[in-house]
Amino acid sequence: MDQRAIGIFDSGVGGLTTVKVLRRLLPNERIIYFGDTGRVPYGTRGREIIRQYAMQDIAFLKRHEVKMIVIACGTVSSCMTPQMQDSIGLPYSGVVLPAAQAACATTSSGRIGIIGTTATVRSAAYSRAIRNILPHARTFGNACPLFVPLVENGFIQPDNQVTELVARQYLAPILEADVDTLIMGCTHYPLIAPILQKIMGPDVTLVDVGEQVARWAQSYLTSNDMLRQGEGGCEFFVSDSPENFIETAGLFLGGDITGEVQQISVDSISPSAI
Repeated sequence: MDQRAIGIFDSGVGGLTTVKVLRRLLPNERIIYFGDTGRVPYGTRGREIIRQYAMQDIAFLKRHEVKMIVIACGTVSSCMTPQMQDSIGLPYSGVVLPAAQAACATTSSGRIGIIGTTATVRSAAYSRAIRNILPHARTFGNACPLFVPLVENGFIQPDNQVTELVARQYLAPILEADVDTLIMGCTHYPLIAPILQKIMGPDVTLVDVGEQVARWAQSYLTSNDMLRQGEGGCEFFVSDSPENFIETAGLFLGGDITGEVQQISVDSISPSAI
């Protein structure tokens, strides 16, 4: 038994899809969520800047004496170095490895598509993780930079013509590659999964990276006797306007946020604080 909270962070609101799954799987857990909304998006930034931001985000969560760090951001997960991971000093996972494991367990043809932010696709992190598990696999990636703003502006209806038009263009090379599995490499993308599934067809399995890392957290805490007893709950922290976060968060959580959302200054946190 471990009564400490789970620490989760993302560049903005996308990681709330992971929070939603965790609340369903582990209702007794406390969750501390940090959304770096003042510096979003991460996906268009250089790798070193992303790493600096990530270390500050982790340092903030460690101030709250969390028992685990979950990086619910495909961009950050794809940019983490082994040295950064070792410095955390807590059980940790990004979304890349759990999603890669799920994709390899799902595919029958070994042809796996990957969509994500520009930084995620450029890093080739998913491809490396997949080939470490399934050496004969072939991966096909494409960046989808417009998906995040479309989702955050509410263009998520299954029949939304704007999002479907953009998605068809982004997914065209993935379709041409004849994949049987598609990793949705950003935690925003599950909100438009019906559109993606419609385009890819019923025979292609979509892998939700946020759900996979949530299931990893459940498995780790259970097998290591670290589950919490008592009533669960969430605390939310952001680096920009709480009001803007609250307005958008309902899309990702499937309901309104209960409790206070606190604004903090992440710039005051040294990346070396962890």
